[in-house]
Amino acid sequence: MALNSQVSFTWVGHGTWKAKSAKGKEVLIDPWVMNNPVAPEALKKVDRCDLMLITHGHFDHVHDALEIAKAHKPKVVSNFEITSWMGSKGVDSSSLIGGNQGGTIEVDGIKVTLVHAEHSCGITDGNQIIYGGEACGLVIEFENGFTVYFAGDTDVFGDMALIAELSKFDVAFLPIGGFYTMGPERAAKAVSLLGVKTVVPMHFGTFPALSGNPSALQELVGRDVKVLDIKPGAGV
Repeated sequence: MALNSQVSFTWVGHGTWKAKSAKGKEVLIDPWVMNNPVAPEALKKVDRCDLMLITHGHFDHVHDALEIAKAHKPKVVSNFEITSWMGSKGVDSSSLIGGNQGGTIEVDGIKVTLVHAEHSCGITDGNQIIYGGEACGLVIEFENGFTVYFAGDTDVFGDMALIAELSKFDVAFLPIGGFYTMGPERAAKAVSLLGVKTVVPMHFGTFPALSGNPSALQELVGRDVKVLDIKPGAGV
């Protein structure tokens, strides 16, 4: 299923996605790539990255960010704490754009709004975990106006309805695995609050604990909502 004729997404696996924007920009979201156990081998090599978006600092969302950022020098949008940490590790500070919830950052015609997420955000740094600010979701508006809600890791929360009201999107990327995020039952409530007609599930099946699956969510939301059921490596 094509979400938009000019914007495409490829699921690297877990919470990691590649997108090609309406004007051909290569976007990488939550870069757990080379070390991602469910990523197809063909996607473990990054040839180009123009824009990197990071929702939070857990290893399964940021593990390969430093290596990719240093190699390809993309613009990096995340919260202030994560971009500051990346700068301290040798990433060029001129490429780092640290925002916070409620703020909209525009990079080459792509608008990224950081929004609330119900999750934690510690960065594994050597043998310690350091403060990574607050976890975020993302509302991404591409150059042609196509807009998606990328929830990152989160539980359902009531203000999802407000995010949808303010942002006007038709597609939501939602975690459904359970244990560390909402599972299908709570994700079904998120779908109701968001009012979307298309859901792209993620953050499931990587580990045994992440037992939620798309078919369970589809059964809960009914026929009026399309829940995509894809495998890592597939595009939408």
